[in-house]
Amino acid sequence: MKIKLVYFGRPREHLKVSSEAVDVPAEASTLAALLAWLRLRGDVWAQELADSRVRCAINQEFASLPTAIKDNDEVAIFSPISGG
Repeated sequence: MKIKLVYFGRPREHLKVSSEAVDVPAEASTLAALLAWLRLRGDVWAQELADSRVRCAINQEFASLPTAIKDNDEVAIFSPISGG
């Protein structure tokens, strides 16, 4: 499944990436599973994408960790608190 990831705030700063298109394995079919898969990239990823450290949106709507993701979705990952 292909999705677009967009990073904002602290995750964007610390992971040094603003967006990417990724092929997600079939077993990463929820936000929680997607974050777990991304954390496998290494220490900084594991630290920055801990469930308690990020909020997510799917196609520009806030979503909880059990929410399913689908092919061609856009998933935004950002800090739970951000200034404006």
